[in-house]
Amino acid sequence: MLLQTYIPQAPLSSFIDYFWLLEGYNPSHKRELALPNGSTELIIDLHNDTVQLFDRQNTRIILSSAIVCGPHSEHFIIDTANESTMIGVHFKPGGATPFFDMPINELHNSIVPLDRLWGARAKDLRDELLYSATTEHRFRILEKYFLAQNPLSWSWNPAVKFALTEFRNSPYIHSISDTVEQIGMSPKRFIQLFKEEVGMTPKRFCRLMRFQKVILAIGQGKRIEWMDVAIDSGYYDQAHFIKEFHAFSGLTPTNYRLIEGRHPNHVPLS
Repeated sequence: MLLQTYIPQAPLSSFIDYFWLLEGYNPSHKRELALPNGSTELIIDLHNDTVQLFDRQNTRIILSSAIVCGPHSEHFIIDTANESTMIGVHFKPGGATPFFDMPINELHNSIVPLDRLWGARAKDLRDELLYSATTEHRFRILEKYFLAQNPLSWSWNPAVKFALTEFRNSPYIHSISDTVEQIGMSPKRFIQLFKEEVGMTPKRFCRLMRFQKVILAIGQGKRIEWMDVAIDSGYYDQAHFIKEFHAFSGLTPTNYRLIEGRHPNHVPLS
């Protein structure tokens, strides 16, 4: 398995964290738990004609080989039974909005075929990527397609941009009212703008960013005092922390740490 990433040039770097290519992915586990991170992801399978997933009710979902995974605040399961080579785009929170002609909250907790959003351009993009000989050229193809969307014709709402920075740095619920006060906008109007650009309410986004900080902080190989983790992360108590962790991941914090071979947001399932 080989993972390569590339940070695109400006202005795309204002909206996209990185492009990525995962070659020869053929894990021993047949399913993988994908944890929510609040970002949108574009994924194109270059090896298989379909992508297979499972929802929270364990219902199998079969989609075309090019999909858009909207901003999630719920976990879902990926079918990893077949070897795959995938290329993708990891957007910054709120960064997908200029490239899909719709309020991004319409994709909240949804996974849709790319051709539903881009029409024939989705097939054209996959075809170009398939016939490209090098990783560098594939990243350049992605860059070309996204630059053609003219992202500079769209601008961040200043209130949402300011709030995103605040919430990602200090994702505690109490900071929402503080931030709204600094912005000088009615809470109702701010929540609506935030949902349209980021995909979920400010409160849910803050909860999710707090969860993300926790899973990065509890890596294997060191002793963990769960009460300390809960308090340091802004939870009321350990019980609240465990309940919140389970809501986002379907796992307890202890069980999450015991799983070997995990990436912070991708957990092998037996």
